[in-house]
Amino acid sequence: MPQKMSSSTVTPCSRSWSISEDSLKRYVHFASESCIQELLSASDSNRVVGINGATGSDGWKVLTVENGVEISKRRSGSLHAFRSRWLLKSLSPQQFITVANAIDAAKQWDSDLVEAKYIKDLEENLSIIRLRFGDSAKPLFRNREFIVYERRETMEDGTVVAVASLPKEIAAGLQPKQNNAIRGLLLQSGWVVEQLEGDDSCMVTYVVQLDPAGWLPKCFVNRLNNKLVMIIENLRKLAQATLPN
Repeated sequence: MPQKMSSSTVTPCSRSWSISEDSLKRYVHFASESCIQELLSASDSNRVVGINGATGSDGWKVLTVENGVEISKRRSGSLHAFRSRWLLKSLSPQQFITVANAIDAAKQWDSDLVEAKYIKDLEENLSIIRLRFGDSAKPLFRNREFIVYERRETMEDGTVVAVASLPKEIAAGLQPKQNNAIRGLLLQSGWVVEQLEGDDSCMVTYVVQLDPAGWLPKCFVNRLNNKLVMIIENLRKLAQATLPN
């Protein structure tokens, strides 16, 4: 865990921590390892699309299966985590991940996003990113920003991308909050994109758990969170558009 080296008062109830790059790197490695394990666990259970309303032994409850996309939820604290899984045919893990990792093109697959930029690259596969959503975004994201880490790990049969918010104090030290912006928390999110054996296709699993902060009832957040997982459809279209005719 990073050590607190200095603090400054920004508002009567907020602080920022200034930490060394080595301490930041150690913290992100520790936090992202836990996120990666959660993602792998979510992708490994009930690999065959289940029946609506079914709850597995791991706590995931299938909400709907439509056009081959399974959407499930699992309670975690006061908020739910949501998961979508989809078999993408004639699409390799690398083709999908190339689009999913394209921060510069993120606005193409998330219309609510007004800015996505790298704050710091800690390693080749480990970055700090700022995501900002504007006044015209959906209520869940309106005028919000998130300071997150992104860690990418390539395995023999696929790729894992873990994304989650930094603690508020560390985030404030790296990137002061914009005036009037609400800084939300991405508790956990990410992709597991697996190559299917003997097939030029992949299984994509997306998990997200979000606390947008501000004055939104948690039940409202839980209802909207399941819509986030449908971002896979936008990414699929972009990835397939890059394929040769």
